Amino acid sequence: MPAISAKLRADILSALAHPNRIRILEAIRRSPACSCEIGPELNLEQSNLSRHMKILVNSGILIPQRDGVRINYSIADDEIYKLLDLAGELVRKSAERSIQEVEI
Repeated sequence: MPAISAKLRADILSALAHPNRIRILEAIRRSPACSCEIGPELNLEQSNLSRHMKILVNSGILIPQRDGVRINYSIADDEIYKLLDLAGELVRKSAERSIQEVEI
């Protein structure tokens, strides 16, 4: 793949590289939501939440949609959840290997 492709992939992975951003995406997985709902659900202060939301929007992962005075956030492409699920599976397999090594 071309070098630009590697850069774009790195940008997406960088945007995902924070536990709070993954938690935000998991909260939105169920349905689009306003930051006024996400913040309390995840116990994040508004300033912290806004910083993470901005990174996710700027990376193209989240789409903000105005609804009156609210801004609802939705996922630009549900394929991002395949990536998150794969990361979860890799973590699970790594943990299993670590347990097996301890048992030996």
